[in-house]
Amino acid sequence: MKFRFGAIAAAALIGAGTLLSAAPAKADSIHVAGATTTYYTLSNYYGISIPELKEANQSVDALNIYPGLRLNIPGVMSAKTVAAETAAGQDFSSAILNVQAAAKTVEAWGKSFSYSKVLQVKASAYSSAASENGGWGPVDYFGNPLKLGTIAVDPSIIPFGTKVLVTGHAHPGLPKQAFIATATDAGSAIKGNRIDIFIPGSQSFVSEFGFQYVNLYFVD
Repeated sequence: MKFRFGAIAAAALIGAGTLLSAAPAKADSIHVAGATTTYYTLSNYYGISIPELKEANQSVDALNIYPGLRLNIPGVMSAKTVAAETAAGQDFSSAILNVQAAAKTVEAWGKSFSYSKVLQVKASAYSSAASENGGWGPVDYFGNPLKLGTIAVDPSIIPFGTKVLVTGHAHPGLPKQAFIATATDAGSAIKGNRIDIFIPGSQSFVSEFGFQYVNLYFVD
C-alpha cells in the first residue's frame, strides 16, 4: 500500500490483464478473470452452462466480474493461468529472460532491450481500492487510469516517466518472468529503493504479493 499523495482528479478504472486458461480436464478448478471475462465467455471456453457457472459462484455478481477475480469452474481441473496484456503496443505475456551484462542488453519475449543500469528494490503491491489511493480514485499521480504496468516510485530515485523491465516477482496477477512498467505514480510510503506495483483485482488478491525484492532494468 502506497498511501497516495498529490493533486489528482478521480477517473474510472480501465480493466487490464487478459487472462487465458489452459485446456480443461475433469474436477473443479479456478479461473482468474481478465478484462473481457464474462459468464458467457467462460461458458463457451469450458463448455459449461451459464447456470452451472452461476451456481458455482453464488457470491459473484455477473455484472461485477473484474480482472483478478477468482471464479470456480465446476468439472475443470488444472486451469493454469497465463497473464497477457497488451497496452500501448507492449506485449505483457510471459517472458524468457536472456541477460547479456557485458552488452547491457536483456532479451524478453524474443525482443532485445538495451538497459542503462540494474537496481534491486523492495516491492509491494496495491489495488484500485480508494483506501490505497488516498481517496483519489483509481488513477496515478498524473490522473491517468491505473493499469498493469503502473508503478509508484520515489521520484528522487526513479524519475517519473522512467521505463523499467521488472523481474524476480511472483504473483498470479502479474506476467511471469518479466513485464515492462512505467514510473507514473508515487506515495508517501514509497521512499528510497522501493516501488509499489499496481495489480488489477481485489485488495485481498493483491495483498498476496506481500513484500518481494525485484530487479529493475532501466530500459531505453
